[in-house]
Amino acid sequence: MRQRIWEALVFLLLAMLSKPVSTRPHWRPSEAHDSAASYCLSWRLAVEANDIYAWRTVPTQCLKHVENYMTGGQYERDLNFIMEHITDYIDTVEVSDDGLDAWILDVDDTCISNLIYYRGKRFGCDPYDPDGFKRWALRGGCPAIPAVLRLFNKLVGRGFKVFLVTGRDEATLGQATLDNLQNQGFIGYQSLILRSMAYKGQSAVKYKSEIRSQLEEGEGYRIWGNVGDQWSDLQGNCTGNRAFKLPNPMYFVP
Repeated sequence: MRQRIWEALVFLLLAMLSKPVSTRPHWRPSEAHDSAASYCLSWRLAVEANDIYAWRTVPTQCLKHVENYMTGGQYERDLNFIMEHITDYIDTVEVSDDGLDAWILDVDDTCISNLIYYRGKRFGCDPYDPDGFKRWALRGGCPAIPAVLRLFNKLVGRGFKVFLVTGRDEATLGQATLDNLQNQGFIGYQSLILRSMAYKGQSAVKYKSEIRSQLEEGEGYRIWGNVGDQWSDLQGNCTGNRAFKLPNPMYFVP
C-alpha cells in the first residue's frame, strides 16, 4: 500500500515538473493603463522634437493624455518655464535706437489659443476641418495665452518691433484676427502679417521664410527672436538669432 502511494506521489511530481511554463506576461488592468500612458508620453515627446513628421491626428488611445496635458496644468507650467528662458535671453539683448531690432511671434496657439475649438475636435483626434476652423476664427473668440501676452508686453516695453506672422487667410480672416488680437490685449505691435493671395498654396515654412527674408533683407530688421508652436514657424530662412518652440500636441502644420 505504501509502495503504491509513493509511486503515485512520484508520478504527480513528475507530471508537475514536465508541464511547460508559460513565458507570456500576465497583464493586469493597471499594467495595461501604464503601458498606454508610457506610449502617449513617448508619442508627445517625439511630436515636440519633430521626430514624428506630418502626422494627421492624435492617436485615439492618447485622447485623455493630451486632454489632461492641455487642461490639467502641465501645459501652462511648460509655457511659463519656456517664457522664463526667453525672458533671460531678452535681458541679454541691447536694443538699438535705430528701431530695427525685431521679434517674430506666431498667432494661433502662440499669441491666442484655439483650445476651446480643439476640445470639440477631441483635442486633435478628429481630422483637421478647414471650414470648421474658419467659422471658429471668424467669431474672434480666441483667448490670449497669458504667458505669451506677458512676453509680448515685455518685448514692446523694451523697444523691440514685434511682428505677428500668421498663416491665416488675409481676405477672409484679416479683420476678425485683428479685432481678436486687440480685444485680447495685443496692442503696440509693428505689423500683423497674414497670408495674402501671393502666398496661397505655399507651405508654412516657405511662406514664413519669405516674410522673414523681406523683413531682414528688404527692410533691414534684425530678428532677435522667433516664437511659434509649430516647427514650420521656426524653420527655413532668416529664422532669427534664437527660435523658441512652444508645445502643441493637438495638430501639425507642414
